[in-house]
Amino acid sequence: MNQLSLIISVFLLICSNQQKEDAGAVKKELLGPHDGSEVYLFTLTNKAGNVLRLTNHGARIVGVEVPDKNGKMDNVVLGSNVLESILRDSFGGATVGRFANRIANGKFSLDGVEYTLPVNNKPNTLHGGARGWYTKVWNVELINSKDKPAIRFSYVSPDMEEGFPGTINMEVVFTWTNKNEVIIDYTASTDKKSVINVTNHAYFNLHGAGNGNVFDHEMLLRASAFTPFNSTMIPTGEIRPVRGTPFDFTSAQTFGARIGDTYEGSVFSGYDHNYVLDNKEKVDAVVYDPVSGRVLEMMTDQPAMQLYTGNGLVYKKQTETGGRQVRFRSGFCLESQHYPDSPNQSGFPSTVINPGEKFKSRTIYRFSVKK
Repeated sequence: MNQLSLIISVFLLICSNQQKEDAGAVKKELLGPHDGSEVYLFTLTNKAGNVLRLTNHGARIVGVEVPDKNGKMDNVVLGSNVLESILRDSFGGATVGRFANRIANGKFSLDGVEYTLPVNNKPNTLHGGARGWYTKVWNVELINSKDKPAIRFSYVSPDMEEGFPGTINMEVVFTWTNKNEVIIDYTASTDKKSVINVTNHAYFNLHGAGNGNVFDHEMLLRASAFTPFNSTMIPTGEIRPVRGTPFDFTSAQTFGARIGDTYEGSVFSGYDHNYVLDNKEKVDAVVYDPVSGRVLEMMTDQPAMQLYTGNGLVYKKQTETGGRQVRFRSGFCLESQHYPDSPNQSGFPSTVINPGEKFKSRTIYRFSVKK
């Protein structure tokens, strides 16, 4: 009887350990140590067998595997399953904060107090500074649901980290649904008045990661205006209609349709621009690849989206692409967020967060196929 009890106990212990490693349809794999913490790769699989891959380094998307119009599977996110490559990747796929996008001259004021931030995109602060949230190893909780596998990442950003006031308690939940939706839920609170602007910086290529550039992708974007910027990419404060400009995607256009056009006296070479979303319909952006038939829809409750077409991508070989080279303009970003430099621009929607308040936001990336 004692021997039987021992066997049952061992069996239950093994099952318990397996549950810790595989919660529902979530698989956990150790990648290695970084900054005194362990970095893991998480593979979430839905009922169709399609895959979302995440890592707790930067609360980051490193892969989405979905079929094309012929049923062929491929990864459509530029990322890596290898720790060395992930650490080299800076923003790619990461949760970006405490303030996504740029803050002019690395300075802003709250209630008459000026805060100075590290300048990492001269002369401005970009994506929270050189040691922003994309560089951190986040805490992890696996959410046990076979229907909607999910992971909760959490991070406590201490007061004055990268120059920002207040201790921010941040959570990001990634859910992978049977409709091939990546649902990203952000929640934050603070103990002192501060600012917050958070986004995900995934690079997509619907041909498959490493398969050429994205200028043949067609986008419909429900945004009637954008925010022009100065020579250092800081908004001038103007809200300009997109009509009659290279920024008009209110009817579907390819990313490359206006490349080479002259606009405001110079040759237009690509997108790294903030759009003011209309927020009138459920789906804010639709991107279609006529070659693969893959479709990406983005839905958000945020007031803006930064469109980036990979003008500055210079990646070395990435192991997850099967040896394919990730090149210039080989990925695009749909970064849901507030306007750049909002703490310095009173005419923009506020990014202030106060004690006792909760910052909550949701963005969804949904993948499908058009045959």
